[in-house]
Amino acid sequence: MPSLFITRPLPDEVVEAARGHFSVTVRPSTEPMSPSECVAALEGFDAVLPTLRDPLNAATFAGVADCRAKILANFGVGYNHIDVAAAKAKGMAVTNTPGAVTDATADIAMTLILMTCRRAGEGERMVRAGVWTGWHPTQLLGMHVTGRTLGIVGMGRIGKAIARRAALGFGMKVVFYNRSWVDDVGVASQQMDTLQDVCRAADILVVAVPATPETHHIIDEAVLSEMQPHAVLVNIARGDVVDQTALIAALEGNRIGGAGLDVYEFEPDVPIALRAMENVTLLPHLGTSCHEVRVGMGLMAVENLVAWAEGRPLPNPV
Repeated sequence: MPSLFITRPLPDEVVEAARGHFSVTVRPSTEPMSPSECVAALEGFDAVLPTLRDPLNAATFAGVADCRAKILANFGVGYNHIDVAAAKAKGMAVTNTPGAVTDATADIAMTLILMTCRRAGEGERMVRAGVWTGWHPTQLLGMHVTGRTLGIVGMGRIGKAIARRAALGFGMKVVFYNRSWVDDVGVASQQMDTLQDVCRAADILVVAVPATPETHHIIDEAVLSEMQPHAVLVNIARGDVVDQTALIAALEGNRIGGAGLDVYEFEPDVPIALRAMENVTLLPHLGTSCHEVRVGMGLMAVENLVAWAEGRPLPNPV
């Protein structure tokens, strides 16, 4: 039976499914692995199931003398913590778990839109601090979401799920930027030629692109400068697709209206400047934080592993 190393604790259903096909070792820590731990796993096991922030980069792979592992079955759709080219150079396949995360991540996008535009986080903090003095007509006036223009950067599975929720649930006009042509979003929408066009049109801008070298800092100072002064930026993708320093400067300079963030450029570090701003909603990477979603992600990773072990085509190669 092939050996499998799982780098973090996963739901019991996932571990039990894996044990039906592999000799499984589960690392007990919830913290990311160290580079030396990654090297040991790659040298000591036939297969590895890693996840976010496990440092499987070129430097780590360079330290592997004899790579026993033949597959990295990533737990998660994002795999920017894995140098795929370096892994393949060591003879490893790499897979991920698309699809399982789509609806949960889109739900978090809508959560951040509503919380930021309607100042819900600010209001909740007011109540908890015991300083709320009661309703009055001009208290915490926010931006009405219904009927607004939503700009989406990246019209993949998650972008389309956000568009459906916004258009059908809130009557929002959807405009979007995607590097390739999108034939069918599923709701009325307009694909624009440039990211800047979308920024200028949108009341709310949601970033839903994968983290790749091409999308690193796709939202930078120049892009932020094209947003309307009242507009809100929402990021549910990966932290480094937004230039965090430029975002802080735009918020501090009142050049945009606010931000809703579930991910951060140097996660889990969240700058004090962001934490101090009342017009910023901050969530601790909750995009897929539902039990059934995490089980689905894990079972998809196991499906990739089983296909590899049985010599079948991998369902979700990257």
